[in-house]
Amino acid sequence: MSLSHGDQVTLLTDILYNHQTDCCGSVAECEQLERLVKSLMVNSQVDQNVKDILQEVYFYGQRGAETADLNQHILANQENLSQWVIDIGQFS
Repeated sequence: MSLSHGDQVTLLTDILYNHQTDCCGSVAECEQLERLVKSLMVNSQVDQNVKDILQEVYFYGQRGAETADLNQHILANQENLSQWVIDIGQFS
């Protein structure tokens, strides 16, 4: 069973919010962010403004999955994480 557009957005923002509030995460979560973004980018229901943000989230997830110090990567992106959650919520 595939996730609906709304479910994908909710999952995406939940992961970003958890990274922002917990200041930690996992490689699996970063990989999940990448998969969610890829799926949302090809969805015509997604607002173009969100797609611009999704590009940034994709690179965040990609770098997070590849970094040797994921927690530091998350800490370095605290402001971005907070802004992405707000922005995605406004356009969803």
